[in-house]
Amino acid sequence: MNSCPCGSGNDYAACCEPIITGKKLPETAEQQMRARYTAHVKVDVDFLYESTHPDSREGYDHKATQDWAEKSEWHGLEILGTTDGGPKDEEGEIEFIARFRDKGGIRSHHERAQFKRDKKQWLFFEGTIVKGQSVNVTKIGRNDPCTCGSGKKYKKCCGK
Repeated sequence: MNSCPCGSGNDYAACCEPIITGKKLPETAEQQMRARYTAHVKVDVDFLYESTHPDSREGYDHKATQDWAEKSEWHGLEILGTTDGGPKDEEGEIEFIARFRDKGGIRSHHERAQFKRDKKQWLFFEGTIVKGQSVNVTKIGRNDPCTCGSGKKYKKCCGK
């Protein structure tokens, strides 16, 4: 089994892959959020662009997004809450934390992401950073709890 990077516990081929490849539309805003996180892990920047609402694509930097995705080590997605965004809704909000490591250290990106439907497709509309919640940890001990939230020691999890 190839576990999906989105943290759902499902197999990638049955979870985010069909959404990313366009074989299936996400039924909820959360499914689209999970697929977008997975697209960062898989460095599928075309999907990231295509899953962004047309009204929000101005200023999208394809190269910078690709560089960030490629140069980061992705450590997990935690969905903190959802407001609307169900199969019958037209808008929804997903609050999440994406954990990753880049050249600056281990980071947590905490955001409230707004999604809107456009022609039956859930699309990312805009995101708001949750202030005071982003964490930049430059050094973590091998025996400290892992920052990905797994409950394991860092050395047994993301510190491998």
